[in-house]
Amino acid sequence: MSLGTFLLRAVVGGGFVAHGLQKLNGSFDGPGLKGVEQMMTSLDMHPAPLNARLAALTETAGGAAIVLGAGTPLAAAGLVATMVTAIRKVHWNNGFFNSGGGFEYNATLIAALGTIAAGPGIVSFDAMFGKKKWGVGGTLFALAVGAASSVLVIEAGKRNAPAAVAEEPAA
Repeated sequence: MSLGTFLLRAVVGGGFVAHGLQKLNGSFDGPGLKGVEQMMTSLDMHPAPLNARLAALTETAGGAAIVLGAGTPLAAAGLVATMVTAIRKVHWNNGFFNSGGGFEYNATLIAALGTIAAGPGIVSFDAMFGKKKWGVGGTLFALAVGAASSVLVIEAGKRNAPAAVAEEPAA
C-alpha cells in the first residue's frame, strides 16, 4: 500500500503544484497572477489580488507538501478549500460531469485528498516523525477545515466587495 499511497500523493500533489505554478508565475501556459486576479474579480472574490495569491500559493505549497507527505492533513485541508471554492463559484451550476464544466474532477480530487489525509504512508516526511497514519481524524480534519475555509473566504469576498458606484441621473 505504501507504493500506491506514494503514487497517489505524487500525481495529485504534482498536479496541484503545476496548477499553482500556472497561477503564480504563468508556468505551463498559465495565466499568471494578473490573469488569476481578473478571474477572481469576475467571481466576486475580493480583494482579488489577495485571493489570487492565496490560491496560487496554496496550490503550489500544498501540492508540494502532499508530494512530500509533510503536514498532510493541513496541506490537504488547504487544497480541499480551493476545490470546494472552485465548485461553489464555478462548477456547481454546470452539473456533475467535467465534460460540461461540472464538478466531477474537483470532487474526485477532494476524495483523493481525503484519502491521502488519512495517512501519507511510510515514504513521507510525516512518517519520519512517527505519523505515517493520521486515520479518520486526518480525513475529517482535511474535509471539515477545507469546507469551512471555503465558506470563510467566500464570505470575506462578499464583505470586501467594492461598493457599487451610484449612477448619476442624466441631465
